Amino acid sequence: MTDIIQAILAINPDAQVSVNAEDINQITWHDGNPTNITNEQILAKQTELQAAYDALGYARARKQEYPNVDDFMEAYTEKEIGGNSSKWDEYVIKYNKVRSDNPKLW
Repeated sequence: MTDIIQAILAINPDAQVSVNAEDINQITWHDGNPTNITNEQILAKQTELQAAYDALGYARARKQEYPNVDDFMEAYTEKEIGGNSSKWDEYVIKYNKVRSDNPKLW
């Protein structure tokens, strides 16, 4: 879950605030909360930020599983310069498997 301070700063990047034990009822506004941010706004922003984070889960998973850049460069070079596409074909298969195993949800 997105923490309370992240949500507050997403609402007002200039907010000066601290939170005790991630408890919505234990927020200390060091600047007096000049924009009058409410607990409801904070909770709504937490939900919004968490949904945005969750929506990109496929991208985080793909990044970990994609073949590395060195494999790409070697395969591409051998295909383009050396005329041997066997490593390139293997790379494409791995790349497409990562994409199919971690589809976009939207």
